Amino acid sequence: MKKIRLLLFVIIISSGCSNESDEPFIEEVIKESDSKIKGSFISGAHTTTGNVLVNTQKTKLSFVNFKTDSGPRLLVYLTTEVGSSDFVSLGDLKGTSGNFTYNIPNNTDLNKI
Repeated sequence: MKKIRLLLFVIIISSGCSNESDEPFIEEVIKESDSKIKGSFISGAHTTTGNVLVNTQKTKLSFVNFKTDSGPRLLVYLTTEVGSSDFVSLGDLKGTSGNFTYNIPNNTDLNKI
């Protein structure tokens, strides 16, 4: 199986984040058996744990057993290193704990990131 180091980090920007939402969040999390790219979170400014999986079509990214601190505004990026200006934004963090799935933009080169 091809090993790829996938570095994800969460950046604090400005407003609140909660694991509760006004709309119910229902999305199927990728199963480990359906993934060829797997990784673990690396803590930075905030202690962060859990695993990350990418589906075989490389269109969905799932956080599994994810947990981090709350912050003013937490965003999800795919990048090669912390502080890089070359990144792909996946949007706001959907919650501070649980299982979440994000769409990976079509033009994202996961071999590069």
